[in-house]
Amino acid sequence: MRKTLKRQPPKGSVKFLYYTRFGSFILKIITRRWISRLAGKFLDSRLSRGRIKPYIKKHGVNMDNFIDEKYRSFNAFFTRRIKPELRPFDFSPDAFVSPCDAKLSLFEIKNAEGEGTVFTVKGFTYTVETLLKDSVLAKKFEGGYCFVLRLSVEDYHRYFYIDQGRQQKSVFIKGRLHTVQPSALERRRVFTENCREYTVLETERFGTVAQIEVGAMMVGRIVNNHRGEHSFSRGEEKGRFEFGGSTIILLTQKGRVVPDEEFLTNTAADEETFVKCGERIGSAAE
Repeated sequence: MRKTLKRQPPKGSVKFLYYTRFGSFILKIITRRWISRLAGKFLDSRLSRGRIKPYIKKHGVNMDNFIDEKYRSFNAFFTRRIKPELRPFDFSPDAFVSPCDAKLSLFEIKNAEGEGTVFTVKGFTYTVETLLKDSVLAKKFEGGYCFVLRLSVEDYHRYFYIDQGRQQKSVFIKGRLHTVQPSALERRRVFTENCREYTVLETERFGTVAQIEVGAMMVGRIVNNHRGEHSFSRGEEKGRFEFGGSTIILLTQKGRVVPDEEFLTNTAADEETFVKCGERIGSAAE
């Protein structure tokens, strides 16, 4: 059994911003992308290196797990590379793997009359069409699954391709930058409000998969290595998130992926499940 995380009551800045009237006013300002761009410029600069040691101490980062290198900025440190042997990929042909380290929730994609293909997170109904801004593409995932992989600041923030295949161009959708913490998901439709970038992956074993990288508050910048057509292989690095918690959403087609049952069970119990990059989280349907 994998480790799980039970939903925690809102506290601190999240409680203030998302659960108070004055906080909601402040929220309208700080979720604007220009605020995050300003923060990003500082975190990209040499001046930000002073934040590295306090961050390591606060979050208990074991630097022995990472490739030894000099960091020119805090963002260079934040996107540090883990030693490959610590994140072995499952290369079994039928293994459907996680693209990143994260806390995973799993939802069924259903057809709702008058709404199209939908999935429900924390009481909010999302339409796949609104998420992707593409009604034709959205229909491909009716009856499939929506894997929501939430990364927090202590996670490894590089992500990888889940199979062999080919991608078309990436599509960037402008938006705000809310936090992706569960307490915020109960108050806003974060996944369709936040800026995000998606790539349609034509995979060898799992059919068409849409991978959506969702930015988050205070940078959460999405940096994909290939934004145009690209032939990829399982375990190849796809990109990274710069500072901030973020989320990856995987949409799969009906009858192509069988997820491990514990994810549905844990999600129904309002628990997220810890997974690691390259770890099997399901299998190809027979």
